[in-house]
Amino acid sequence: MKDARDVIVRPVVSEKSYSLMENHVYTFEVAKSASKPQIRDAVESIFDVKVLKVNTLNREGKRKRNRGLPTFGKRPAIKRAYITL
Repeated sequence: MKDARDVIVRPVVSEKSYSLMENHVYTFEVAKSASKPQIRDAVESIFDVKVLKVNTLNREGKRKRNRGLPTFGKRPAIKRAYITL
């Protein structure tokens, strides 16, 4: 991955992510192929901060029922990164 903006997809906005911000832990959705060193370098270059730790989490997509049809669909799988500053 060349550009840091290709590694960091978007920030995660949820109750859990807001409660973690008090402890200087920020949550981002990242590219599935991104490694921890790539995530660290991307966050440091975009936000001009010093990263202490990177934890990643692969979340499998949920199976969802289609309304009115006897079929099922699937939400996409995502990768999250918890960044400690």
